[in-house]
Amino acid sequence: MLRIEDLSKVYATGDRALSDVSLEVPEGQIMGLIGPSGAGKSTLIRCINRLVEPSSGSVRLGDVDLVKVGKSELRLQRRRIGMIFQEYSLVERLTVMENVLSGRLGYVPFWRSWLRRFPPTDIQNAYRLLDRVGLLEHADKRADALSGGQRQRVGIARALAQEPELLLVDEPTASLDPKTSRQIMRLLVEICEERGLPAIVNIHDVPLAQQFMQRIVGLQAGRIVFDGAPGDLTETALTTIYGAEDWNAMRRGDEEQAQAEADARDRMAALAQ
Repeated sequence: MLRIEDLSKVYATGDRALSDVSLEVPEGQIMGLIGPSGAGKSTLIRCINRLVEPSSGSVRLGDVDLVKVGKSELRLQRRRIGMIFQEYSLVERLTVMENVLSGRLGYVPFWRSWLRRFPPTDIQNAYRLLDRVGLLEHADKRADALSGGQRQRVGIARALAQEPELLLVDEPTASLDPKTSRQIMRLLVEICEERGLPAIVNIHDVPLAQQFMQRIVGLQAGRIVFDGAPGDLTETALTTIYGAEDWNAMRRGDEEQAQAEADARDRMAALAQ
């Protein structure tokens, strides 16, 4: 279980990104984190694994307070947390297999990683993971030869190669088209359910969050203003999270996108006749 208590982040400029955030994520729960730009979503995710140093509060993964551990211990604890990034963070010149195996860097001696001589068990597991995310036939391709959706699948496989106890997912669909976005979200949910793996997903697409998340937490100006089931995310709640003007603009954008998708389907149907 992940337990966050009174987590705050104040930058050197005096800007307060998080204010006394407290929440728990039990085993197997997939939690969506929503809110406007600047609400603190990415900061919260990065404070959990200390890519951003919290100003105060605690972040407990099991019995360990990640805020209090030293640098050497933090390296070990980070192996327990898989991170999936918006921009994939792959090494473009390496193959898909090599990128997946990079998820094992925290477990192997430096000389093995330098020479790319990973244990056979790690290699076998990487093949299994690539098969699970639908990329087995692309194992030897360079990462820069893949589409956006394929790159995100590599990122998922790399995170799973760590054998994590928690997944942190930062805007996994921001650079993807609507169809691919749904495929990636469905894959994430299926994998978390298969492994009983808790996950926090920072996601900007509200309908996508409502479709796939088990629980949604809304941030506004660094504070939790909503925490509940997707079905409880009413117009009133969304206005509280985003503000009336921003939510109405977002809703119009969703409606325009849905209409564009419907128009594209109509054109394809007409061409098929």
